[in-house]
Amino acid sequence: MEFNEKLQKLRKEESLTQEELAEKLFISRTAISKWESGRGYPSIDSLKVIAKHFNITIDELIGSEEVISLAEQDKMETNKKYSALICGILDCLMALLFFLPIFGNGSEAAVSMFAITNINGWLKTVFISVTGLTVLNGFCGVVISNFNKTVWNKHRLITGIALSIIGTVLFILTRQPYAGIFYLCVLIIKGVLLIKSK
Repeated sequence: MEFNEKLQKLRKEESLTQEELAEKLFISRTAISKWESGRGYPSIDSLKVIAKHFNITIDELIGSEEVISLAEQDKMETNKKYSALICGILDCLMALLFFLPIFGNGSEAAVSMFAITNINGWLKTVFISVTGLTVLNGFCGVVISNFNKTVWNKHRLITGIALSIIGTVLFILTRQPYAGIFYLCVLIIKGVLLIKSK
């Protein structure tokens, strides 16, 4: 008997509706409906709650193959969550560009982004805007990683990669190689993290 059939049987044996079971387990009714229709499996934590409620073991609730599948799925989701969090932190680290003396200023002395004087005002504004948007995107990523909204994480990650590419190209084309290399290193680290989390 599959998990969805067992859950439905256990619920009906207690004469509970999906909504009543959801209230007892502190889970949404749509999650119960999804699990009973076989369109998904609960997380390991939810399985523990379900097994405890029905006073059975997790092994009785699901088969060993399903346990392995769930554990792999749970591990993959955890890896994606941590990768998204690390990418957000890397974007936040771009704030260092505002203060590190790595920008050329027409002389041999390097200056911070705010102290650059030998470029047009609009270009300096573009530098500050791209870096500021990257930092803001990273901050949003750190906050979003606390929620289980994979769509939000996906859009934020795409935005972060795009901003890293724009920053890399912008700083290299404007002959600010150290800032460009900084952006490029962060872009490479993000790429490796995202590839490993797939």
